[in-house]
Amino acid sequence: MLQNSKVFSSYSVDDIAKAKTFYGDILGLKPVLNEMGIIELHFGDGGNVIMYPKDNHQPASFTVLNFRVNDVEAAVDELTKKGVVFQKYDHEHLRTDEKGISRDNGGPTIAWFKDPAGNFLSLIEE
Repeated sequence: MLQNSKVFSSYSVDDIAKAKTFYGDILGLKPVLNEMGIIELHFGDGGNVIMYPKDNHQPASFTVLNFRVNDVEAAVDELTKKGVVFQKYDHEHLRTDEKGISRDNGGPTIAWFKDPAGNFLSLIEE
């Protein structure tokens, strides 16, 4: 029934202006603020994300948006220069290096960071 549906993801933020600046100026995307005050992100592969303002926003405690990149380390270095702080973990099943990159932990090479609203985003190597 739904296998041919066009899908999109959505999540809340507490400050639309900060989100628009972060996703545009820092991440290099082209956020569009629509007439309802919602940010739209449109990706080349047809994927879409919307971010809506929510007064009682609670940051997601899980990854809401993953960016596939060819080289996680290069992307981490570039975003770190722009002030992005990557999460660091030292748990039994999840460890990151000094840059915040998880490598060889039984999964893909990945690095997590947060948007200004505290939502988790990731860079994941293809």
